[in-house]
Amino acid sequence: MTELKTSDFYYDLPEERIAQTPAEPRDASRLLVYHRDTKTVEHRIFREIAQYLKAGDVLVVNRTKVLPARLFAHTANGGKVEVLLLKRLDLDDWEVLVRPGKKCRIGTRLTVNGELSLEVTGITESGERHVRFFYEGAFEDVLSRAGTMPLPPYIHEKLKDQSRYQTVYCKENGSAAAPTAGLHFTPELLDALRAKGVEIAEVLLHVGLGTFRPVKEENILDHKMHSEYYEVSEAAAETVNRAKREGRRVIAVGTTSVRTLETVADEAGRLRACSGNTEIFIYPPYRFKCVDALITNFHLPESTLLMLVSALCSREEILRVYETAVKEKYRFFSFGDAMLVL
Repeated sequence: MTELKTSDFYYDLPEERIAQTPAEPRDASRLLVYHRDTKTVEHRIFREIAQYLKAGDVLVVNRTKVLPARLFAHTANGGKVEVLLLKRLDLDDWEVLVRPGKKCRIGTRLTVNGELSLEVTGITESGERHVRFFYEGAFEDVLSRAGTMPLPPYIHEKLKDQSRYQTVYCKENGSAAAPTAGLHFTPELLDALRAKGVEIAEVLLHVGLGTFRPVKEENILDHKMHSEYYEVSEAAAETVNRAKREGRRVIAVGTTSVRTLETVADEAGRLRACSGNTEIFIYPPYRFKCVDALITNFHLPESTLLMLVSALCSREEILRVYETAVKEKYRFFSFGDAMLVL
C-alpha cells in the first residue's frame, strides 16, 4: 500500500463556504447524493432523502446529547480560565481542556459560580487536565445553569437557539460536540421514513473534541486517535443483525455511528450488545464490515472524518466530489449541508 500523507486529504475551501448558522427548517439544507457504482452526483434538498431510502433499510443514529460543556472559571486571585469538558471519568471526575494551561497546575482550585467549583487533580501527556467538581444537587442541573454550548471554533456567530446544536432524537448527555449529520432530521421526516418501512436503530457514542483535532503527523499511520465511549443495546444489535441476515442495507447517520458499528461488528458484520471505548481509525483502504451507506456532512480538510468518508470509495473520488460541492456553493462543516454516499 502506498503511504498516505495527511496532505493527500487537503482541499481548498473558501472561508465563506463555512456555515455559520443552521438551515431553517432543519431539513431545508441541501443534500449531495453520491452514487458509488456510477460515480455520479445528484443535487437535492435533505427532506427529499426519503426518495433514496426504501422499506427494510436500517438507519443507525447516535442518540448522544451535547453537554453545555464550556465553563468560564476564575482562579483564587481572579485569573480567567476557560474549561471545556471532554470526558466523564467518574461521578465527579472529568477530563477537560483548559486555557490558559499555565494557570492550572495540579491542586489549582477554580470557581465557576456560586454553585460550582473544581480542582485540578492531574495532567495527561497531551496536556488535558483531570479535575474534580464540587457542587450540591444533581451535576446535570448545576451544569445546565453554569455552562454554555461548545460550538466549534470555526463558528463565529452566536447560536440563538441552543437546541439547534442537538439532534431531535438526542437522549443521553455526554458529548462535547454534536453528531452533526443528524441535525438535518425533523420529527416529521423521521415519521415519514418509518411510515415507508425504514427501521431506525439507536446507538450511543459520546463525541469528544478529538473529532476536530487536526492530524499533525505527515504519515497518517502515525496519528493516534482519540478515545470515545460507546454503547450498543440488545435491541439495536438485533435490528442491525436481522437486516444483515436478510441482505438489507445498514445506513449510518454520521461518522460517529460508523465508528460505533465498525468497532462492534465481527468479520461477518454481526453486532453484539456491549459498551466500551473506541479508538478506531478508519482510512482507505478499509473493508467495511457492517455499514453499507452513509449520511454525513462535509468535513474539514486533512481531518480523520474526511479520511473515514474517503474509505467508502476512494480518496480521489471524495476529493472530486468535494470539489464539485465547493463549485456548487454547498455549505460546509457542522451547520452545513449533507451528503448521502450510496
